Amino acid sequence: MGETTGRVLVVDDDVTVRDVVRRYLELAGHEVELVGDGESALRRFAEREPDLVVLDLMLPGVDGLEVCRRLRVRSAVPVVMLTALGEEEDRIAGLQLGADDYVTKPFSPRELALRVTSVLRRSRVAASRSASVLTDGGLRVDVGARSAWLDGREMSLTTREFDLLAFFLTHPGTAFSRGELLSRVWGWEFGDQSTVTVHVRRLREKVEVDSARPVRIATVWGVGYRYDGGA
Repeated sequence: MGETTGRVLVVDDDVTVRDVVRRYLELAGHEVELVGDGESALRRFAEREPDLVVLDLMLPGVDGLEVCRRLRVRSAVPVVMLTALGEEEDRIAGLQLGADDYVTKPFSPRELALRVTSVLRRSRVAASRSASVLTDGGLRVDVGARSAWLDGREMSLTTREFDLLAFFLTHPGTAFSRGELLSRVWGWEFGDQSTVTVHVRRLREKVEVDSARPVRIATVWGVGYRYDGGA
């Protein structure tokens, strides 16, 4: 597999959607496996962990949100959600559970393939950076090893959460708009900025003593967010 390709597990109960997604992902150079329900996805994931999961939220039996939650318990593998147009609550719920990206149905299969490639590229580029350790009081982030510790305990961070935290730590004291974070951390020149809001909220829950009164990640009203560091 190349730098921007990998093993992709596609989870969708629509046979036509699965076939179209498979063809476009294979054209992009990915190795693709298809399953049609949540139980099969979890079972196949346990047998052979993929490099990325494309996950429809509307699945029979175990739905996509529950699949995402269970995957996050055991792995930080990137997850790209497929959500129905207008289902903002489901999209936000998926992001809160740790999904890295989303595409709304009906979607362009070419756009989905580009999103998959982008997520894989960014996760691998971040993983291959030269080893460096960023610290802020009891917070320690090893960029090379892609591990983060708070007060001696290792944190469970998704790919996007880790990238966002590392970005904040390398730019302390600088205010960034949601659009700037979307561009510099996600690599998107356009997109739903609520994605940033959800990830900042999740990150605060993990690095702040009281996420309702954040000390490290400050909100700059009218602008966006600024990393101020621990007290």
